[in-house]
Amino acid sequence: MLHTLEIIQEHNTAMEARFANKLKVNQQLNRRLVSFQANKNRPGYRWFKYKEGFSEPLVQHLLDYLDLSEGHILDPFAGTGTALFAARERGLDATGIELLPVGCETMAVRQLVQDSDLAVLNAAIDHWMHEQPWKQAQPKTYFHHLRITAGAFPNKTQQALDSYLATLESENGAAARLLRFALMCVLEEISYTRKDGQYLRWDYRSGRRQGSKPFDKGKILPFDEAILGKLDEIRSDLQPSGFLPGFFNNPEKKGALEILKGSCLEILPTLQSNSFNGVITSPPYANRYDYTRTYALELALLGMGETDIRELRQAMLSCTVENREKKQLPTIFGPDLYAQALAAFDGQQELQAILRYLEWQKNAKLLNNPGIPRMVRNYFFELTLVVFECARILRPDAPLIMINDNVRYGGAIIPVDLILSDIAQRAGFEVEVIWVLPTGKGNSSQQMGAHGREEVRKCIYIWRRRKG
Repeated sequence: MLHTLEIIQEHNTAMEARFANKLKVNQQLNRRLVSFQANKNRPGYRWFKYKEGFSEPLVQHLLDYLDLSEGHILDPFAGTGTALFAARERGLDATGIELLPVGCETMAVRQLVQDSDLAVLNAAIDHWMHEQPWKQAQPKTYFHHLRITAGAFPNKTQQALDSYLATLESENGAAARLLRFALMCVLEEISYTRKDGQYLRWDYRSGRRQGSKPFDKGKILPFDEAILGKLDEIRSDLQPSGFLPGFFNNPEKKGALEILKGSCLEILPTLQSNSFNGVITSPPYANRYDYTRTYALELALLGMGETDIRELRQAMLSCTVENREKKQLPTIFGPDLYAQALAAFDGQQELQAILRYLEWQKNAKLLNNPGIPRMVRNYFFELTLVVFECARILRPDAPLIMINDNVRYGGAIIPVDLILSDIAQRAGFEVEVIWVLPTGKGNSSQQMGAHGREEVRKCIYIWRRRKG
């Protein structure tokens, strides 16, 4: 079947030639900018470490490039709201759609804080930092673990965590929610776990066996050190002497903000046509990352149970091997749009060749997981529907900016950037430019072992809704 892989490579080369005048290496971009890294020292944005997001400086760069200073933008995969809050700061109205409760909670807390009395919040934080009231509470079982989080904390930490939650019952309103959010922000630091893409890695001190090589995450912060550090960080960002975007600079210019909780596959069809001036987004990559596992501690804190987790995993955009077909999709989208999206998906020859190759790899038992072909197929079909919906709700000449990575499975590089750009043209977009990061990313160790190392592109696509 090597000839099929060669055919895919020929297809990819032909597509690159077709989009050659659109693929531009942008020396101003780097991996720090298109990831969470550049947010680490940004007041407000630094509170919760959401590694799957992009940075506030990147959004500012994109808005400058677009010269977009008024109107209404949408992020259908809002994450923790970086695009929304950065746009709001510049006077734009912003709407975000997010399914993962961790992202929804982060955005809700930031919005709540921006609309609350900062003196009251600072007083509550000061009280908790100086009095540390959780030390006087009787610990009960307040943190309800999921199966995959059981034993995640040292015993002393678990007791302190439960005491903190028990003490929170004496607080109310914005202060209570902010104090719980501070706890959510430190769960990884005080646990035996570390987020690692497809799953949680467990430190050897937890007693869990995971893989042949013991994992040492380094220092596990004591509860008091972690929570006091986080509360101090939040307090410093809430001081008028600081600079928290959206709080103290040009508040009269601040745009409206709306957060829609749920799947964009279900919410997009409910939005009005020709109602947005731009889309800035980064969907989950087709890299098998399972947010329901990596954010399991945070989801447990937010009250999700085993059934909730399973349902959430299936509702998210298909990017894990456990995702099944969403059979309800034909009933959610308008029949004409659904038919057009299906035709664009079926007619994308390069993608269909890749899907046939992956099916052959699965049948020959050459893939490390038989769910990969289904995941790739559903990923692209669901994103095709998203792209067609974005074309419907955007005004003529409005931009859509998407940040995404190419991937590699079974030795085949999947040019996500070019496939989606081709589909976007069928949906009614013009491809303005595909910015390529100067350095891409390598493939997995399994891929390198079987097929050698080959860099895959990290890109930002800029499309515009056709005027006619």
